[in-house]
Amino acid sequence: MPDTSTIAVDAMGGDGGLAVMLAGVARAQGRHQGMRFLLVGDQDRIADELKNHPALATHAEIVHAPEIVGASDKPSQAMRRAKTTSMGVAIALVKQGRAGAAVSAGNTGALMAMAKLALRTLPGIDRPALAAPLPTLGSNDVVMLDLGANTECDAQNLIQFAVMGAAYARVILDLESPRVALLNIGSEDQKGTDEIRDAAAVLRAQTHLPLAFTGFVEGDKLARGDHDVIVCDGFAGNIALKSVEGTARFVGDLLKRAFSSSVRSKIGFLISRPATELLRDHLDPNNHNGAVFLGLGGIVVKSHGSANELGVATAIGNAAKMVRADLTHRIAEDLGNFDAKVDMGQA
Repeated sequence: MPDTSTIAVDAMGGDGGLAVMLAGVARAQGRHQGMRFLLVGDQDRIADELKNHPALATHAEIVHAPEIVGASDKPSQAMRRAKTTSMGVAIALVKQGRAGAAVSAGNTGALMAMAKLALRTLPGIDRPALAAPLPTLGSNDVVMLDLGANTECDAQNLIQFAVMGAAYARVILDLESPRVALLNIGSEDQKGTDEIRDAAAVLRAQTHLPLAFTGFVEGDKLARGDHDVIVCDGFAGNIALKSVEGTARFVGDLLKRAFSSSVRSKIGFLISRPATELLRDHLDPNNHNGAVFLGLGGIVVKSHGSANELGVATAIGNAAKMVRADLTHRIAEDLGNFDAKVDMGQA
């Protein structure tokens, strides 16, 4: 059984480097009392940086790994060095049961390849999927998957993603029966590819899983808050994710430009500052950070490479919730209760 009180952290990954990663771990440790951390990377550099976080030092252990996976490294190259890189060693600690989850802000492709090789996929899962929470106008975030792990998916894959996404939403969003939708080019039943329509038929017919299938959702309604889980292939999902992130930056930059255009605008900014600060906080990706590879025999969380210490802490916090809720077991249980291999022609 994995150690559910311990998180392995690839301390060397991410654009901000070691200082940002450890500051994020320290913030997470303050939020989640009782959690312990295995800090993986160059032991001398970690020990030196850890002096800046004495409270964390009493809840952490350094695990030495001499090499780092670079941002431009190909997954095949990184896999050959898995046993000596901070990313590979962090994943190995999950496999060994020394940690309940691994968190890394490093190379996504390498992380996916290493995790899949080391942890394997769960029985009944053909492909793992990358899932993450995105901000909405509703009372909670929306979980979206796949965000880039699988560019082409058949109906079977989409059905499995829906089951896994619903289990994830129950843990992260504290929902009993998440509303699940398939991303499509229209809301009508006849719209979309055969794969999407076939997956919808199966999900619409199921009645015994803790999820509510709500049909199709179009791209302009991703952030409305009408759904809790949105399922798609990784090609569409990655484009949608980048579009959402780009729109958030666009809105922020547009507001900044508008409020600095004149003296009157600056006065208006001071008056509306509480509202704009709320908007900025809601759209800040660091408050929604932490994508997870669902469908593996262990929990691996991908922090955004550009995340600050708040973002790193958010990703670690999500990993802790997944470990404590035994997400991997929940997914396996749901898959066991739901025959995803329904004959499409009889759905």
